[in-house]
Amino acid sequence: MSTHPEATAKLLTQDLQNMRDAGQKITMITAYSYPQGLIVDQAGVDIILVGDSLGMVELGYPDTVPVTMEEMLMHTKAVTRGVKRAHVVADLPFMSYNISIEQGVTNAGILYQQGRGDSVKFEGGQDFAPLCEAVVKAGIPVFAHIGLTPQTAATMGGFKVQGKSLDAAKKTVDDALALEAAGAFAIILEAIPQQLAQIITETVKIPTIGIGGGPFCSGQVLVFHDLLGLFKRFTPKFVKVYGNFFDQQVEAVGAYLQDVRESRFPGEEHSFNMKAELVEELKKAIGKR
Repeated sequence: MSTHPEATAKLLTQDLQNMRDAGQKITMITAYSYPQGLIVDQAGVDIILVGDSLGMVELGYPDTVPVTMEEMLMHTKAVTRGVKRAHVVADLPFMSYNISIEQGVTNAGILYQQGRGDSVKFEGGQDFAPLCEAVVKAGIPVFAHIGLTPQTAATMGGFKVQGKSLDAAKKTVDDALALEAAGAFAIILEAIPQQLAQIITETVKIPTIGIGGGPFCSGQVLVFHDLLGLFKRFTPKFVKVYGNFFDQQVEAVGAYLQDVRESRFPGEEHSFNMKAELVEELKKAIGKR
């Protein structure tokens, strides 16, 4: 049941800022399709991330690196068609913003204008502050992402907790401050110690959203497939699984297969009928032919 049954007005960046300022926790979940967007929006989520994680959970890639702009645009369009209330963030995929500021602004514009996302997200710290500033200047809200950045995890020693040393922690704080100064309206903090996430949350004035960042962030985000038990390849430490819907779907499909094989489906209630006299006339007509 929706926690906001009467709320249909779109959540804007200022609404999210107001939630942060009031101490109200912000909820965020990924979605990659029209039905997933409908589900999480109806449940009352505040932010939907059309993340490049779709590469792994929807497209079967080994990681997020192969995801293209065309794929991100298609999935963003699908999600935004079904969402009425939640603020939809569209991810810029790897190499869609890494070459130049002009390239980044252009691709952000595509996801914002054609995909109808409410904002865009890209990974990176201080080095990407100029891009953040340029995208915001173009009129597109920016959601920043620091800590573990999956697109460039290979340069970080793999999918490991970041910011554990003093120098790394200080750099992460500086990244957050630089992106805030560049105009980002919120920041994802991924896979960093909870104490560091708390310091950043208390230092910046914009919302922080944790994924493996501990309980002190302004809000939390999880991948749709992870929290519902739909992705079986691995489960990160920071994920709480709220259902086992992969196995339930396998069981449902198996029950269907068994019903067909044993002639239990379709039944009379699933079938259409002709009048008896028409059936007889049809048989006679076929017999004469």
